[in-house]
Amino acid sequence: MGMQQQYDVVIVGSGLAGMSAALSLAPTLRVALLSKGQLLSGSSNWAQGGIAAVMGADDDIQNHYDDTMVAGAQLGEAEAVRFVVEHAPAAINWLEQEGVPFTKEDGHLHLTREGGHSHRRIVHAADATGHAIQSTLIEKVMAHPHITVLEHHIAVDLITGKHLALQGEELNESDKHRCYGVYALDNASGQVHALGAAHTILATGGAGKVYLYTTNPDSASGDGIAMAWRAGCRIANMEFMQFHPTCLFHPHAKSFLISEALRGEGGILRLPAKVGEPANSGYRFMFDHDERGELAPRDVVARAIDFEIKKHGLDCVMLDMTHKDPAFLQEHFPMIFARCLELGIDMRVTPIPVVPATHYTCGGVVTDLSGKTDIANLYAVGEVTYTGLHGANRLASNSLLECVVFGQAAARDVLKQAAIAPRDLPAWDESRVTNADEEVVISHNWDELRRFMWNYVGIVRTNKRLERAAHRIELLKDEINEFYKHFRVTPDLIELRNLVTCADLIVKCARYRHESRGLHYSLDYPNAAPKAMPTVLSPKV
Repeated sequence: MGMQQQYDVVIVGSGLAGMSAALSLAPTLRVALLSKGQLLSGSSNWAQGGIAAVMGADDDIQNHYDDTMVAGAQLGEAEAVRFVVEHAPAAINWLEQEGVPFTKEDGHLHLTREGGHSHRRIVHAADATGHAIQSTLIEKVMAHPHITVLEHHIAVDLITGKHLALQGEELNESDKHRCYGVYALDNASGQVHALGAAHTILATGGAGKVYLYTTNPDSASGDGIAMAWRAGCRIANMEFMQFHPTCLFHPHAKSFLISEALRGEGGILRLPAKVGEPANSGYRFMFDHDERGELAPRDVVARAIDFEIKKHGLDCVMLDMTHKDPAFLQEHFPMIFARCLELGIDMRVTPIPVVPATHYTCGGVVTDLSGKTDIANLYAVGEVTYTGLHGANRLASNSLLECVVFGQAAARDVLKQAAIAPRDLPAWDESRVTNADEEVVISHNWDELRRFMWNYVGIVRTNKRLERAAHRIELLKDEINEFYKHFRVTPDLIELRNLVTCADLIVKCARYRHESRGLHYSLDYPNAAPKAMPTVLSPKV
């Protein structure tokens, strides 16, 4: 039997959104911070770019607003975009006060520029901003007497009025749609604990692991999105999954990004060479797709690579730098050069095998500007959410920004609420389940799901492909639910159950969108509709 523990606030997820909320709440409230793995295991740690904020004299809030709306293909919600860009400078100041070592030049923050931004406004810490922020905040979190860090705890489900009603409690209507905490599996003991809280915050990140290739860490299995949907929250815009065009294709290197800077410095995309031909003799295909060739925007390059891979039945394409000066390659791309060499790829003499990979989930749990969801006492912040900020495509470096701005906004809202008395929660019931005798079912379903999502609901979509995916998802959902009912939960089973829910939501959203806009590209509906509208799904609870 799992234990029952009570806190003022339970935060599920230990990335930048979760830690920003925790540190903003902890001066006055008792906070539990759940991490599936170690504290550094989420996507925030891997963010190479930086944080977008208007800090330069030649820049202004309106510019940042306009750039965000353009990147989002005019699907961004004006109020949310304005809220975030206005709060951006304060978010940077807060991180600096917490001790984050941003790169400076002549005593001022050094600002870089990234694709889609009209001005220099990216605050960064060299090329590992996410890591610099995370490691700084982790020290603060670990040292804080009011924050209990629960590492290796994976949330199973939100505890809502539904669970209390099943125990025979008489509830009024508003209490039925309220969150009372979360059930979490403690990996060390294998037990599921009930963590009760007056307020629960989902900061669980995105759902990149729905796809075969992703730049996301293994933890990105859409847990918060799936839990919120099961609990009765609306979900929006899941059809907008952002793909990075070039991720290293190698059996031992999950999620290693090959920077766009390589194409910027003259990298050539080729088909693999024919057997017996020189490695760098493969056909250069980008100009068949766009007159800008390799320098076309991300989404165009990703679609072109996807087209060639599917047309020729390939595993990957090749990014060729062999025509560049070897010393230049080592000097300009030391990290990529070293990582490729470790894996036996010398980019001076052989092209680098690359595939597009899922990078960021632009949709998620619908929230307001305080991070409030459709369920009382439940908040969501960061990549797990749909706030209206990203529209149909995320602007570079707005993601870490969103984590801080909404992490703090949710904390401000929680601190305004009156205290709520804790209540007894039903213990997790595993009296009717046994240990699974075969894990192979889970690994097979996991692999099948990610493969057909990649093939049918990837970068380029058609009605027929979406229909095939929907059919397979229904079969998988039945199998997984059957498995879930009869066997003890394991991390893999929890994640698989959440992934199939997210896959279902992505396909449902994609089938509703009869246009091509931003990251959603359909061969059946190649044009944009006259009016940009979000896709909002409501659960039948």
